[in-house]
Amino acid sequence: MPATPIATINPATGETVKTFTAAGDAEVDAAITRAANRFVTYRRTGFDERARWMHAAADLLEAEADEVAAMMTLEMGKTLTAAKAEALKCVKGFRYYADHSEQLLADENADAPKVNASKAFARYQPLGVVLAVMPWNFPLWQAVRFAAPALMAGNVGLLKHASNVPQTALYLAELLSRAGFPEGCFQTLLIPSGAVERVLRDPRVAAATLTGSEPAGRSVAAIAGDEIKHTVLELGGSDPFIVMPSADLASAVATAVTARVQNNGQSCIAAKRFIVHADIYEEFTSAFVSQMSALRVGDPTDPDTDIGPLATEAGRDEVAQQVDAAAAAGAVIRCGGKRLNRPGWFYPPTVITDITRDMAIFTEEVFGPVASVYCAADIDEAIEIANASPFGLGSNAWTRDEAEISRFTDEIEAGQVFINGMTVSYPELPFGGIKRSGYGRELSGHGIREFCNLKTVWVA
Repeated sequence: MPATPIATINPATGETVKTFTAAGDAEVDAAITRAANRFVTYRRTGFDERARWMHAAADLLEAEADEVAAMMTLEMGKTLTAAKAEALKCVKGFRYYADHSEQLLADENADAPKVNASKAFARYQPLGVVLAVMPWNFPLWQAVRFAAPALMAGNVGLLKHASNVPQTALYLAELLSRAGFPEGCFQTLLIPSGAVERVLRDPRVAAATLTGSEPAGRSVAAIAGDEIKHTVLELGGSDPFIVMPSADLASAVATAVTARVQNNGQSCIAAKRFIVHADIYEEFTSAFVSQMSALRVGDPTDPDTDIGPLATEAGRDEVAQQVDAAAAAGAVIRCGGKRLNRPGWFYPPTVITDITRDMAIFTEEVFGPVASVYCAADIDEAIEIANASPFGLGSNAWTRDEAEISRFTDEIEAGQVFINGMTVSYPELPFGGIKRSGYGRELSGHGIREFCNLKTVWVA
């Protein structure tokens, strides 16, 4: 199979806008050398200095947000409104870590007399060169939520981004350089997926993080395991969205629509499986189908567009095949479900019901604006359906019953549980999953500490 071209291809038209030449082995080796050499001095910079550069990056990005949003929309098809929001979220992420990293990585004092010491504490220190393998769906935010904490902790980064967002990948490295970060602190490698193993096996690369598909995560984890290198993986998700009779139904329906079609339906933490109590199943489903059907699919640069194209032709085709297979197996398509006869890689908002457990779609992640709706007899069945998934990233539950809130909080198998709201990533909260959704955490203090050596210090 030929390597995926490194190119900007407009998903709304299918037009190839710009192509890039992949870096060769010598160019990659030179980048790793620059990173390793820079780490020797960069790790000795202070938090104040790093924070100054990080704030400068935030200011530059804030000023350039409109241009950056247009670039992301061109490369992967999200609406211009969503792209602008993503750029500004990255500004917030930069500033959060600029302002809080010193506190998050402060020494943790132990009870020295109890361990026969005059002084005893734990110190967080950077690991070194960290490789980040990032996806296209949030092309700037996914990379920034690695770069900001990694750089503030004193690490240096190498970014291998998805092949369809090269301009965004190059922009981030250039942004950080303009902000003042020294040469070699953060570099973009325009390389195909097949070249990742060589980088990860380089002894100068200390660790890796990957956000992406389960197969990609397995590959990186296997290589890193063989090399005994630390990894953080954020993989797929098929998040449940449970609605109980006590919920504010109007809010639940409106939020369900947003939660499913955010980012044109291409989000790991998008709600994908809607599990509704039998008492309100028909009412919820009818309103949900009505609102999904009313969404406008079209040009992502048009402010009136709700859903733009899917990012790649292969991704659109996979979604269509999954829906077709479900329908052929007996599932009911309540709206959408047919490819749109127009240029570009569009797929309509789709709602599927009457799914049985022997259908592939019951356990698959559908990475597009396709919602599966299930009927649950009671809270026990709702939780059982929610957990009957190989994934465990985010989750949502709607109820005003405190006992039900307690059960959902304790019993849903996921890295995150959002009650009466949709799953959202915040710099202040840890982000990650369990089961086949990966391991480790990004964001918050937990995220910045992932790529640190927790060193125990004992003084007699």
